[in-house]
Amino acid sequence: MTGKVDWDANQYLRFEDERTRPPLDLIQRVRLTEPRRCIDLGCGPGNSTELVAARFPGAAVEGLDSSPDMLEKARKRLPQLSFTLADLENWSADGRYDLIFANAALQWIPDHPALFARLAQSLAPGGVLAVQMPNNLSEPSHVSMDEAAAEGPWAGRLANARSSKALIGSFSDYRRWLMEAGCEVDIWQTTYVHALAGHDAIVEWFKSTGLKPYIDPLPAGEREAFLALYREKIARAYPIEPDGKVLLRFPRLFILAVRS
Repeated sequence: MTGKVDWDANQYLRFEDERTRPPLDLIQRVRLTEPRRCIDLGCGPGNSTELVAARFPGAAVEGLDSSPDMLEKARKRLPQLSFTLADLENWSADGRYDLIFANAALQWIPDHPALFARLAQSLAPGGVLAVQMPNNLSEPSHVSMDEAAAEGPWAGRLANARSSKALIGSFSDYRRWLMEAGCEVDIWQTTYVHALAGHDAIVEWFKSTGLKPYIDPLPAGEREAFLALYREKIARAYPIEPDGKVLLRFPRLFILAVRS
């Protein structure tokens, strides 16, 4: 994970199976024969790093994250690997990588034209940049965050939260930026549909990620009031299925770039 605040690894891992599906799909599309050096940017608790290490057992695999709590879990999970505490926004590569893997991390970083150019320049010739980012800002799960933030007594304090989301570029944007950086580019989008155990599960899912800029600035009482208002909104947006589940639609953008 990335960003200026620490992240709750235990909360994040409550949905580990669902969260690991996208990086598993991504790593299976990476076509490298014998990479020597790989890094997982925004590695979180190590679930995505584990996939990289399993896919390329002969490579030196590193993980990088800005969250001490996430890195503590990652080091316990994968004690044989190297993990570094660093802010991805200011990170610069020490040498070139055969694989730069970034699962659900880069959406927190601003200035994507400069960011993706910098990452491409950190690849060895023939190296791969493999990126997955949530592309769900127009989904009810995220629209409801902004609506709840604007309607309560906290509206002024949460104005920055509503405007601080790093904008995801278009398919054309990423293709153009990476081609200009000397890469061949493959882009696709997949909408995952997660059957969750009711509306409370949607709240719990996003408490470890998208909701954090909204709830972290609030004192405990207001935090609970905000979450209650958010839950009311998503309850109207996500109908209950006959088996009691709710279906969380989750579009994710995938990018594979190979440096010439």
